Amino acid sequence: MTDWPSAERPPADPGADNRVRLGFERQSVTVRFDQIVPLKTLREGVRESRKYAQIVSSIKAIGLVEAPAVAPNPQNSAQYFLLDGHLRIEVLKQLGIETVECLVANDDETYTYNKRVNRLPPIQEHRMIVRAIERGVTEAVIADALGLEVGSIRARFRLLDGICEETADMLKDTNCSMRAFDMLRRMSPMRQIEAADLMIGQNSYSLIFARAPRGHARGSVGRASEEGAEE
Repeated sequence: MTDWPSAERPPADPGADNRVRLGFERQSVTVRFDQIVPLKTLREGVRESRKYAQIVSSIKAIGLVEAPAVAPNPQNSAQYFLLDGHLRIEVLKQLGIETVECLVANDDETYTYNKRVNRLPPIQEHRMIVRAIERGVTEAVIADALGLEVGSIRARFRLLDGICEETADMLKDTNCSMRAFDMLRRMSPMRQIEAADLMIGQNSYSLIFARAPRGHARGSVGRASEEGAEE
């Protein structure tokens, strides 16, 4: 990759579309299994593995947490290539389910898909647990399905206690840590919003940014860089 000096950086092609392109369609689609073409076969014995059993238990207890990802087949508009979620699809078939809601990728670079996946953010996980408990699923069943301790499920259930609605909305798609949420709930709503804005601006959700007052943001960034260099 060429490291262009700022003064000599080549100009953007005026005829090119320089807009950021979404990796996935905004709306998911519900697809029948006979419309899905897997891109790999499951290895022998995978159905007897611990991971497979955990997925079965999780789906039975709380439903599908993460939607599979598919890409349209350009040669057949009724078909989709399965990019991610082969085990989940297999489990759903085993459970007698006939359709699944999927994310639709906008390109065919399937080999890079897993590098782009953002796993379930803490707030989304919290909401999933809340919905499960509201449906009558016990904490013990959820803990067993997700491979966590009951105490951890309770902490995730209470994740947004003391967090103002605007802060929760700002952080809903981020990987803000549980410890950062613990720090935020000690603050006033206005300070929570300021801290969330700082964390988003720096794309860092560690405690150092959750603690830093807005006026000390620059100093906090410097200290964070120094601490990272020492590590």
